[in-house]
Amino acid sequence: MPLPSVLASSSPAAAAAAAAAAAAAAAAAPARRAARAIVARAMASVAAEKPALAAHYPVTPGSLTARLRLRSGETFTGGSFGAPVSTVGETVFTTSLAGYPESMTDPSYRGQLLVFTQPLIGNYGVPGREQDEFGLLRYFESEKIQCRGIVVSDYATKYSHWNAVESLSQWCEREGIPAITGVDTRALVHILRGQGSTLGSLSVGASVSSDVEWVDPNADNLVAQASTDCVRVFNPEGDVHVALIDCGVKYNIIRSLCAQGARVTLVPWNHPITDDLASFDGVFISNGPGSPTHCTETIEQLRRAYAVYQRPIFGICMGNQLMGLAAGINVYKMPFGNRGHNQPAVDLTTGKCVITSQNHGYALDDSNMPSGWDRFYVNANDGSNEGIRHVEKPFRSVQFHPEAKGGPLDTSFLFADFVAQARAMKAAGIPYIADCEPSSINVKQSATA
Repeated sequence: MPLPSVLASSSPAAAAAAAAAAAAAAAAAPARRAARAIVARAMASVAAEKPALAAHYPVTPGSLTARLRLRSGETFTGGSFGAPVSTVGETVFTTSLAGYPESMTDPSYRGQLLVFTQPLIGNYGVPGREQDEFGLLRYFESEKIQCRGIVVSDYATKYSHWNAVESLSQWCEREGIPAITGVDTRALVHILRGQGSTLGSLSVGASVSSDVEWVDPNADNLVAQASTDCVRVFNPEGDVHVALIDCGVKYNIIRSLCAQGARVTLVPWNHPITDDLASFDGVFISNGPGSPTHCTETIEQLRRAYAVYQRPIFGICMGNQLMGLAAGINVYKMPFGNRGHNQPAVDLTTGKCVITSQNHGYALDDSNMPSGWDRFYVNANDGSNEGIRHVEKPFRSVQFHPEAKGGPLDTSFLFADFVAQARAMKAAGIPYIADCEPSSINVKQSATA
């Protein structure tokens, strides 16, 4: 006799338990079918992309000499993989253990040479360009690699992952990104922590030279380079309309807002948002690369919005810095920044600590907060600012990345809170614009804006 029949005949309690187990199995069946469909779709995507990539032959990893030279004089020699070209950028490091496809496509890394402290990189290859239900790349945070080069201790020449379509070396070579392996990254990070992030030159093969033109990428407006140049709409059927100011947005920020039911209108970094505030139930400012002080147009737009807008405003990373500058808070460059998936941040309104994903080299100086503003989060490691909030208006921002990708999801609730607040204020009929003139509001000017 089958085991379920034996259990069913032994006692009423056993029969009830068997029935409950059968019901649970039946309820779980759709989820299992959906999971199998996702895997099948991903495998089909891999199968479709591999033939085209198979004809692409990269430079054999390690076949050329590569050299990383810091502006301070230290030199590291190793093997090349990726594109056999040379470049200069700000040398920074991340302590992230996984998620190199997401990190490398994060626009916040634009203009930088990215050092991975995780010793082994490349072992799970690079996924395909599958899109999600919102038309966003599922496994990348932008359309291309954003960093100028990567530095690793040990590059895995062989990869294994069910949705990988190419190696890390193939991907870098195809997108023109140089990479170096065989570097003592512990020694390198020790130098960067001691003296701070510095310019570095990554040269490959015959291009290895002691003559380097040191050009600081932070001298340029990297936000203008990373931002969209047109208005785009995502999830047009959403019931809450959110303006997302693109300073170099990660795709998972768009995805996280859409997943909460928002209609997201992506606008350029310098879009005159105050001209159509009454069209939006909320305003969101994204992450982005470089120094926030270049974004004077965005800062001025936020100052004007603070004066009249009565719906929620929220910022992430660069968005936090821009909101702070608009409020009159100064910004400073950190010695080596916070980049990784394990940064603890304390919510000063509740006292709770969360683990966050971070990627920034600038921070707000919250030692002298302007009237009406308060600190929101603080870093439990170094005490740096992790967010600000207005004490009366629905304006808040965080320095970390609640959307993660990669990293922990401890603070993903902030997207739900933002959209829920915008939805509630819309339902309550709260006016978009206050009945006052912007000039009647005294906004403290920042010394660095």
